[in-house]
Amino acid sequence: MAGERTTVLVVEDEALIRLDIADALEDAGFNVLEAANVDEAVTVLAAHPEIRAVFTDIDMPGSMDGLRLAAVVCARWPRTKIIVTSGRPNVTPADLPFASRFVSKPYNPATVVRNLSQMLTA
Repeated sequence: MAGERTTVLVVEDEALIRLDIADALEDAGFNVLEAANVDEAVTVLAAHPEIRAVFTDIDMPGSMDGLRLAAVVCARWPRTKIIVTSGRPNVTPADLPFASRFVSKPYNPATVVRNLSQMLTA
């Protein structure tokens, strides 16, 4: 990615999965911040207005899940792009905020990178 690096927040409670996707995003030229749960993610979002995208798992501990986080991000930071992931087979577009995307687990990190790049250049 040319110029300034776009900042992405990765929200995932499984440390190895979070590390893997964070590394892939950094290798693709993104600046990556991480959160282990939704409560931490909201704190990071509030402290870092440069975040342009959120990649979040649905099933996590805390006061809300990743779908609720996606709704909060859409409401509080409407220009922030959102990709939601889960191993749940029953997630539908109606479950997601407008213009967000779903990537099923297990995912290929290249798929996440491609989706983020498309969303951020649209």
